[in-house]
Amino acid sequence: MALFSRELGIDLGTMFTRVVEGRQILFEEPTIAAIIIDEQKMVAWGQEALDMFGKVPETIEVTRPLQNGVIADYEVIENMLRWLLRKLSGPFRIVPPKVMITIPYGITSVESRAVHEAILEAGTREAYLIQQPLAAAIGADMPIGTPSGNMILCLGGGVTQAAVIAMYGIVAAETMRSGGMALDEAIIAYVRKKYGLIIGPLTAEQLKIKIGAAIPLEQEERLDVQGQDQVNGLPRVITLTTGEIVEAIQDPLRDIIETVRRVLEKTPPELVADIIDRGVAMTGGLALLRGLDRLLTKELGVPTYLVDNPKTAVAEGAARGIKMVPVLRRNLPAV
Repeated sequence: MALFSRELGIDLGTMFTRVVEGRQILFEEPTIAAIIIDEQKMVAWGQEALDMFGKVPETIEVTRPLQNGVIADYEVIENMLRWLLRKLSGPFRIVPPKVMITIPYGITSVESRAVHEAILEAGTREAYLIQQPLAAAIGADMPIGTPSGNMILCLGGGVTQAAVIAMYGIVAAETMRSGGMALDEAIIAYVRKKYGLIIGPLTAEQLKIKIGAAIPLEQEERLDVQGQDQVNGLPRVITLTTGEIVEAIQDPLRDIIETVRRVLEKTPPELVADIIDRGVAMTGGLALLRGLDRLLTKELGVPTYLVDNPKTAVAEGAARGIKMVPVLRRNLPAV
């Protein structure tokens, strides 16, 4: 297959990069790089670089080249994409692949062009951009080709996007440049304020995943966590509960709710009626937070549900979108 041109969908996310061909997930690793500072040379990427986070000497920097969904370090992203395409295509590639790559809704033309140029420079034959909410709706098999309203909520690590889609286009949408990482920061601040303990972002993320929830649960869960005492600098262990994580993350959750509410307020009434009937679909890693669907249903008055493929819907939609370019073209970002 490597002898022929491939059609790849790439979800370039703040936290993870995923590549899909057809319905097959080819690649899924953290969007993070380890760089030798003096030489500005990338020595590791993906899971290997994430394993180095907080554990390397001052000569090496472990960094996320995407911040809030947009490129913060162009050179790292270009090198990463080039390495990725070379790995997927193999040594016998004759025809460069055709790619559809995702971007957040509402970013500037300069930010969009940076993504487009990076993927072209990495070695593609043809490249298209697609907004993440539109890709997610395609990947979740929502009936977006009809004149009825479909609402989708993309809950990523660095970006939260809510959009209403009809006739293959985005009718109303908003993007908040914060997401799951804001919840991690809220947990770090909570633990430091309440217990005087300093924990890192990876520890906070594990707390969110293992015992976190958007609403109080009937059965409390507990988890021991290690950190550094902010007074004497020595290691210390504390036990946190689900209820404490719920309390810690209420402010960023309220920001997400307000983003969705603003989109509903500016959606045409006819489409709102459709959304009430069909509900709001949730995608993205943060959508897996327990109780989030119930919290949003209660606060918005609209049924909210988790799609079958929350983590990969955006990448799968980008892969399918390549074959839909004739009907999508008028709604794809211009570059």
